[in-house]
Amino acid sequence: MARKVTITKEMILEAALTMLIRDGYAAVNIKTVAKELGCSTQPIAWQFENMEVFRRELRVYAQEYARKTAKGGRRASSAAFEEMGRAYVRMAIKEPNLFRYLYLGESPMDKPYTMKGMSGGKAGKAMVSGIAAETGLSEEQAGRCIRNTVIYSHGLATMVATGVFRASEKDLMAMIRSVSEGFVQNEMRATFSGEEAGR
Repeated sequence: MARKVTITKEMILEAALTMLIRDGYAAVNIKTVAKELGCSTQPIAWQFENMEVFRRELRVYAQEYARKTAKGGRRASSAAFEEMGRAYVRMAIKEPNLFRYLYLGESPMDKPYTMKGMSGGKAGKAMVSGIAAETGLSEEQAGRCIRNTVIYSHGLATMVATGVFRASEKDLMAMIRSVSEGFVQNEMRATFSGEEAGR
């Protein structure tokens, strides 16, 4: 007779993610997750082959949660880019443990991210094309504006998530918007003066 599963893999990952967000990654292990679920460690060991598999699946689960949280509706490219920045900073403010786990190397799996991963792929290419069309910049220039804004936003979000800098979400987004507009203006000045903007 097949064993009845009462504690599912989804329940385990959800409990682990809740703990990660609330208490930080260091607090997440089989015993503490079992306590969170109100069960023994056996269901967790039964669902996951070993701790490495559990960590890998938790990483994927956390990334998917962050992706769903960051998604906005269909908007103009500049508005979509701004919403992406807003979600990134919002995570640093409201879920700093998750931000540190995903973006500051607290996860033991590989490096936390790549620049290509942050702004590449189909969505990134569409954003570059859209911003180029909205501003009159070349796609290369629009790509540089996005890259520079991502670097600035990441630095700002890191300072927020680690408690080095505090400000309201409204003020943080105003800072990012101001810097982003500055990058666009710099590229436009370079275009009109016939010079190549700094890389």
